Amino acid sequence: MRAASSDLAISISPLGLVELSDEEFEVHGQRLSRYSTNWAFYLGFHHSYRREAGETQNTINYTGALCRYVNHFVFGRGIHFETKKKYDHIVPALLRRAWEEDNDKKSILYEIGENGGVTGDAFIKVAYEKPWQDKAGRKHPGRVRILPLSSAHVFPEWHPHDREKLVRVKIKYKFWGTATDGTRTTYTYTEVLTDDRITEYINDDQVDDRPNPLGVVPVVHIKNIGISGSPWGKSDVDDVIPLNREYNNITNDIADIINYHAAPVTIITGAKATNLEKGPKKVWGGLPKDAKVFNLESSVNLQGPLEYLEILKNSMHELSGVPETALGKMQPISNTSGVALAIQYQPLMQRTTLKQMQYGLGFKRINELILLTLYTYEPLTRAFDPATEGIKKDEAQPNVIDITDPEAYQADIVWPSPLPVDNIVKLNEIQLKMALGLESKRSALNELGVEFPDEKLREIEEEQKQDVLAQGVLEFIKAAIDAGIFGAVGIQPNADSGKKEPGAAGSTPNPESAGMGLKTGMDAKKIFDQVVTMAHGMKTPGRQEPDNETTAPNNDARTQ
Repeated sequence: MRAASSDLAISISPLGLVELSDEEFEVHGQRLSRYSTNWAFYLGFHHSYRREAGETQNTINYTGALCRYVNHFVFGRGIHFETKKKYDHIVPALLRRAWEEDNDKKSILYEIGENGGVTGDAFIKVAYEKPWQDKAGRKHPGRVRILPLSSAHVFPEWHPHDREKLVRVKIKYKFWGTATDGTRTTYTYTEVLTDDRITEYINDDQVDDRPNPLGVVPVVHIKNIGISGSPWGKSDVDDVIPLNREYNNITNDIADIINYHAAPVTIITGAKATNLEKGPKKVWGGLPKDAKVFNLESSVNLQGPLEYLEILKNSMHELSGVPETALGKMQPISNTSGVALAIQYQPLMQRTTLKQMQYGLGFKRINELILLTLYTYEPLTRAFDPATEGIKKDEAQPNVIDITDPEAYQADIVWPSPLPVDNIVKLNEIQLKMALGLESKRSALNELGVEFPDEKLREIEEEQKQDVLAQGVLEFIKAAIDAGIFGAVGIQPNADSGKKEPGAAGSTPNPESAGMGLKTGMDAKKIFDQVVTMAHGMKTPGRQEPDNETTAPNNDARTQ
């Protein structure tokens, strides 16, 4: 019952594949075919054939589940940036703006990781969107766009002797549009980017040709997992797809056996079935002496196929590095330490390290293009602006960025730990280090995952100043009230029996010296009058008469 076509290639368009020229097919055809198969399995299209109606065709998509888990494990906690000290009063605010205000950082990281995890290659374009005004009259400021591209739409060309230098990138894909006669049709868009020029085509017609103001190709290529000697990366699903295909085939075979014997075949020998009444609670009598009636029973032992399925499933987990417990397998609840958890997830941590190595280089290149784009299209962003929460800690730090300085484009990538962290244990560890003088507040904030520790420290200092000022105001008001009470009744407020009497040596001084005369900006008498008013009250409480609907004229309360 096993389908003989299980080894056939999946035929599905890789999300908008266009017709290729002979040269493009010769260079990129095999890569695009691999993308097509990987996307098909990731999206759940595992079968290249359709079975007859009524027959089971199971698709258990471990490929997609494992790939999504690895992607979330690597990028789920985001990334942080650490800039050079020389420009850390300007650059952090620019990167925060580009990633979090101009773009949605979390969704972009997930999309980049998804493209790389499925195809093995991620392409990201950095562009600038000029200010514009919509039809409602709202003004939209210019922004930097971080655009993850479909890997099947990008055709890069590297320097023949330097695999890290892109000399030419072609972006090519189809889109729907309305023709002049009003009919809907598809068009092919092509954009060719070089260090010098940017050229755009619709079908074969050139629609734009302009200089490239950045002077570099604004596209970054990231290998998911690097392969020595190859310009392309290795995806997270390459090793899982053959096992997942076999798993589904065996599952369908088992389903066929179960379905076949769920409605068993009745075998009759020595009699005619037409003379026998079918259905439950029926009794057959008068059968010939040699007649036999029985159901065809299953003699297949399913234990072997089930054990084979378990072997395939374990193999998929082992090759992807994802533990079985990660996909919801029941396990006893325990307070596992971070070290023990890291050992349990060691294969996945190794894969994460490999991916972080490649994506870290790519994100540094993206940040370089972001800063270059801002310096080019918005020159004012190069100047120090205290309103952006930047902190100038050293007089040697310049007020304006020098665009020829390589440090003006550098930002290291900091990856938070993907494993859960017990904050109480972490805080105790940091507290002990600080008590021993082995940890600074800035590095402590870094360990706790704060992206911009300098700004956080300033925020904490400002909050502490406000707390001290608020406490001083309360103490000042209390001192004024105490002075007023002392001046009115001659008794020190909250005086205990063991304390000295008013007027004795060392007792509280008079109101002029203790309260009212201390500060000219504080109206102690007014505060004292408020205290007296609150102490004695201004209104006489009303009294209700239960037997009379009317109340006394001087009563404020009335029966409703």
